[in-house]
Amino acid sequence: MSQSSLKILRKIVLGLVSICLILFTVGFLFVTFSPQFGGNPSQEQLESFEKLDHYSNGEFQNLTETNMDMNIGKAIKMLPEFFKNDPTRVPDFDIPIVKVDSIDLSKPYIPTRLIWFGHSAFLLQIDGKNILLDPMLSEVPAPHPLLGKKRFSKELPIEIEELPQLDIIIFSHDHYDHLDYESVQKLKEKAKEFFVPLGVGSHLEAWGIDRSKIHELDWWDEVQSNGLKLAFAPSRHFSGRGLNNRFSTLWGSWIIQGSTENIYFSGDGGYGPHFKEIGEKYGPFDFAMMECGQYNERWKEIHMMPEETAQAGKDIQAKVIMPIHWAAFTLAMHSWTDPVERVIKKGEEIQLPVFVPKIGEFIELNGNLETRELWWIKP
Repeated sequence: MSQSSLKILRKIVLGLVSICLILFTVGFLFVTFSPQFGGNPSQEQLESFEKLDHYSNGEFQNLTETNMDMNIGKAIKMLPEFFKNDPTRVPDFDIPIVKVDSIDLSKPYIPTRLIWFGHSAFLLQIDGKNILLDPMLSEVPAPHPLLGKKRFSKELPIEIEELPQLDIIIFSHDHYDHLDYESVQKLKEKAKEFFVPLGVGSHLEAWGIDRSKIHELDWWDEVQSNGLKLAFAPSRHFSGRGLNNRFSTLWGSWIIQGSTENIYFSGDGGYGPHFKEIGEKYGPFDFAMMECGQYNERWKEIHMMPEETAQAGKDIQAKVIMPIHWAAFTLAMHSWTDPVERVIKKGEEIQLPVFVPKIGEFIELNGNLETRELWWIKP
């Protein structure tokens, strides 16, 4: 090899090494200093976790054995499929969004109702109280906009700033598509109380929320707040926002009981015997929001397939279920309408009503919870 060729090769190698160093440095600084990653449970909390049956070796554990063996090799093999340009994974039309007037949310004596923001985010109005569930209201469910895909819809039913004062905000776990830093920053002055799984309060504290407003619950804990009964129940999932804190906080589902209605919010998770246990302990439910989206056979232990979603609704003794965790983001390889199509079919087979409202539409629990329009089909 000639002297000039060696010089060119050295320059190329040096350039590549420099780029790698720069990328590593930027990544390290981002992970270290970005507030997106939240906080970590205190040493005192960790010591209290060690006393729990479902916590061992420094991690929370699922009640049912759950395989989380997605090693680097498997993940690399899956990347081409995940990033495949599949047009069925996103809507090819503007999905309908019902706009909500802030005045309508402030009227007194409102019967129990909900508004869906897409994915798993809801505003629940019950017994004169305003509750937000998993309010991920930003555009991208990731620690940085460049690391994820944007929301399907260009706007929300109502902007965060126009929401009424909130009595309670509830989170099911700390993943980015459920616990969103930007949304919390905009909401933290609007809310009186936050109810979260064990350990998740560390994120909220890191983001400037006073500890006195945060209530952490373990599985099967029950509390009274604002005249409502809240209970936190198991799910089959996992947690973590950083590179090395998987399983460091708890995950689960919520039961919300008002003066007349009994509501279930599944959070995320795979199918398991815990659903029947929840149904026996807290059912029947007037309305259940059930995870149904972002699934794959390779990780069905932590995200239900649509047919399992319907069966889980039967297990908890729900009168009617609503599929959630879809219609906002692409986080898996299935088509964007696959969840709703399959869960409706299974619901018909097992005679379980499945309600699919438009995003932003008032879901009135004393009304007729029947799907009126197949809005996910291109007009």
